[in-house]
Amino acid sequence: MPDELSDAPQMPDLPLARMDDLPQRLKDGAALASWTELTAVQARAIPYLFASRDTMIQSRTGSGKTGAYLLPMLELLNPREETTQSLVLVPTRELALQVEHEAKMLFAGSSLRVAVLYGGVGYRDQLASLSEGSQLVVGTPGRVLDHLMRKTLKLDRLRVLIFDEADRMLSMGFYPDMRRVQSYLPGHKVSTYMFSATYPVEVIRLSDQFMHSPGFLNLSSDHVHVSEVQHVFYSVPGMDKDRSLIRIIEMENPSSALIFCNTKVRVEYVTTVLQRFGYDADDITSNLSQSSRENVMTRVRAGSLRFLIATDVAARGIDLPDLSHVIQYEPPEDLESYIHRAGRTGRAGASGTAITLVNTLEKATLLRIGKAYQIEFQELQLPDDEQVAQIAGERVISLLENHLRGRDKLQTERMQRFLRLAGELAQNEDERPLLAMLLDDFYQTNFHPPVSSEMSSAASNRKLQPRQPGSDISGRPRNRKRPGR
Repeated sequence: MPDELSDAPQMPDLPLARMDDLPQRLKDGAALASWTELTAVQARAIPYLFASRDTMIQSRTGSGKTGAYLLPMLELLNPREETTQSLVLVPTRELALQVEHEAKMLFAGSSLRVAVLYGGVGYRDQLASLSEGSQLVVGTPGRVLDHLMRKTLKLDRLRVLIFDEADRMLSMGFYPDMRRVQSYLPGHKVSTYMFSATYPVEVIRLSDQFMHSPGFLNLSSDHVHVSEVQHVFYSVPGMDKDRSLIRIIEMENPSSALIFCNTKVRVEYVTTVLQRFGYDADDITSNLSQSSRENVMTRVRAGSLRFLIATDVAARGIDLPDLSHVIQYEPPEDLESYIHRAGRTGRAGASGTAITLVNTLEKATLLRIGKAYQIEFQELQLPDDEQVAQIAGERVISLLENHLRGRDKLQTERMQRFLRLAGELAQNEDERPLLAMLLDDFYQTNFHPPVSSEMSSAASNRKLQPRQPGSDISGRPRNRKRPGR
């Protein structure tokens, strides 16, 4: 159990739920979904929902977390009461629609109704769904807050509150909206549950603001030495690792990461790539001057550097506080180094994520490491450009809606002069890049704020040149040979 939770009252483990012992409503719902048995997270979590015990549940993606909190609602919610009794907050529109789909499948044999709320679309359909008296509301924090402020959604009869993918929600910057949503909660106790594949330090620290003496269930692994770290890998094209790294960072959005490479030449290359994309990144290599190295170490000690790139040797003795991710641009050449790398995250009881990028040959090396140290690796699908665009767009919409809610009457009146122009730009394909440019600048400023030039030693030591035809994304000529030591 994480240290921050160790002071909470210790709750005895509840007996596992079994399909045969479930109430008939739950059995009927499971049958509609063609479930013959409960998954591990469902068997462990369902008793805590029935016991109304605030709980943080850690279980990997694809383990059945959604069903773990939706299935009990067949018994916990009253279909004759046409008020919002359960609220599920999710980080993205895509997940909101997935939860809605699964809820409607499980609820098909009941009269329970579901409303789904997310930004980037009009309000008409959402208002109609809410007016029907949906007992379950699923939504992103920003759009849920909009409906609360419009008084089209009321939570005075709320009983159950779910935070799905809690780590992503806080890493995407939803915390202010979540706190404002909290101000609309009723005075009576609302049973609250967090579901997440990982629990970074900041999520654990903030949990007490949303939950009362929460318990903690960890179903991520049966192996003690990896119980606090999620080990994942992506199979990536050998000549496209740089762009793959960018996509993974955009999807994961780590609060901080230590990125390992096997050679100092590769370290400098990856640092340049990240800086060209506007990330707060720096490296430690033997080529740095003493003053430049001290600048980097000052930021490391202060916890203000988001991405540090280094070799195993250069990273010795460097401790990044509250490190959420370790990213290995390539697997280490000796098996034991993987344990040392991955062990940099998930410290002091907190959870972390160790990500490795592998090509076809490197995948075999990584699997040997897993076999040698009994590490169960999870292979994730490499996100494509469309998925990255979608997640970035949802983050922008959430933040823009937040800014819009904060405008006073004069500011709202002032912006009316640009409404017609915005519509014209959106309709004109030739002018649409102007809007894209503004959104990109807004996104970079808010999610990847620039660092002052004096704090970035790598930027001052490696002048970045415009990309030339036939060069890679760092601006260097493509070199298919393995870099030297």
